[in-house]
Amino acid sequence: MSAKRKTSRRKADPAQPRSDIRDVAQRARVSIATVSRTINGVATVDKQLAARVWKAVKHLNYYPNTQARALVSGKSRLFGLLISEITNPFFPELIQGFEEIAVRNGYDVLISSTSRDLARMEVCIRRLVERNVEGVAVMTFGIEAPLLDELSDRYIPLVFVDVRIANPLSSTLIVDYQSGITQAVQHLLGLGHRRIGFISGPLRQRSAFLRKQAFIRAMRQAAIKLTPAWMIEGDHTLEGGMRAAEHLLRLKQHPAAILCSNDMTAIGALRVFARTRVRVPEDISIIGFDNIQLAEFVYPALTTIQLSRQDLARGAFDALKSAVEQAGDAHRKREISIPTLLVLRQTTGPAPTA
Repeated sequence: MSAKRKTSRRKADPAQPRSDIRDVAQRARVSIATVSRTINGVATVDKQLAARVWKAVKHLNYYPNTQARALVSGKSRLFGLLISEITNPFFPELIQGFEEIAVRNGYDVLISSTSRDLARMEVCIRRLVERNVEGVAVMTFGIEAPLLDELSDRYIPLVFVDVRIANPLSSTLIVDYQSGITQAVQHLLGLGHRRIGFISGPLRQRSAFLRKQAFIRAMRQAAIKLTPAWMIEGDHTLEGGMRAAEHLLRLKQHPAAILCSNDMTAIGALRVFARTRVRVPEDISIIGFDNIQLAEFVYPALTTIQLSRQDLARGAFDALKSAVEQAGDAHRKREISIPTLLVLRQTTGPAPTA
């Protein structure tokens, strides 16, 4: 019995020059133009010729030069993704979702983290322009609009969260903060809570401001008195959550339930409660916002409001893709609604009787 032949792939040899498109054309016995059209997915290429090209590509371990292709076509098939900070688990989860969708659709992603620093933002935006990105998803949840003039002036499609700007190629993801926060307040009221506090993010950020306003509206709609001393401005970090929780516990009377503007704040508060032997949820209930993966694994597991990174990633990518592929008057500014939903776990319970 004869052994089955296996298709071999040439191993890379550091001493040998890299294969180029001419090597592929020679091995496949076709023209360079046919190789180029095959790799770029032109449908009119003969199927048998295309099969020979791909076989040669595999054998030679050939990788197309995407930068050279971009120079020829004028299309980089590259989207920029601006985020605020890489240390908050919310953003790596968002990056993963956006990148997965982009790759499935034949796009690459250039990621820049601004660290909420104006000088760094300028560097990030310049880097995106230099790399000839076709669109940018600005997922910073608060960025100074003047810094984006460079992108707008170059007619680059943009997507923002919660921010509307006067740019015909811009789209906005509108997060429904009110729905999730109203669900959270109603949940606490159903448990008998009336002493409810709120730890916000930095109020200069639009998303943090909108979350606080949603909490105020939900409390007023329920005819529950707002106590200013129980409404603390935090900074969306673990340390900020710890400081806010320590401050609330020092008050003569502290709230029996706390809503937090993000999960990192809530997890920081949980650490303070564990250290000071304040029982959760027997002595105090707490709710986060975002539903990062870590929220399910802290102890007790965190009740939180879900803001789906997959919904954000899909909405941002679809808006950019639409702007790129529907050039001119065919494209219209879009507003995409992003829902929020209360996720019940173990950090909320009946209001303490005393």
